[in-house]
Amino acid sequence: MHPLELFKYCPKCGSDHFEACNEKAKKCKDCGFVYYFNSSAATVAFILNEKKELLVCRRAKEPAKGTLDLSGGFIDMFETAEQGVAREVKEETGLEVIATRYLFSLPNTYLYSGFLVHTLDSFFLCQVADDSRVEAMDDVAASCWMPLEQIHPEEFGLDSVREGVTRFLKEELWNLK
Repeated sequence: MHPLELFKYCPKCGSDHFEACNEKAKKCKDCGFVYYFNSSAATVAFILNEKKELLVCRRAKEPAKGTLDLSGGFIDMFETAEQGVAREVKEETGLEVIATRYLFSLPNTYLYSGFLVHTLDSFFLCQVADDSRVEAMDDVAASCWMPLEQIHPEEFGLDSVREGVTRFLKEELWNLK
């Protein structure tokens, strides 16, 4: 089912004459409002310690509960992507991000409360102030430092994170040679 099928009424005037005008939008025949269904912005953090180990989390909640993940999440309104990734890292690990470097982005879908959210995940390499005291908080069940050569992308539960880890490992391991 296309996500726009779930929107039955115009969010501006409440009319039920809210109809698809193309594959990305619906238009209200009464007030003329057009709603475009766009991706939600999200972030993912690659955090390496001095030993070149990656901070890996285990998901505490669905979707993909119990699988491996990286710290990250949705960007709040009025936040930059850099602010969003720093906030998410703090909320999930207690670590303070002091520098970010954008790496790449990947599209994803994320099932939230029974609704399939389309996201655009921005991946960052993050430097933290002190990596010695990592806590598992918020929606993280556990966190640990893992040597890059022991990471298996297929153990990551979310599609974009799995693809992002694969890409990161290829590039990072190439840079370490």
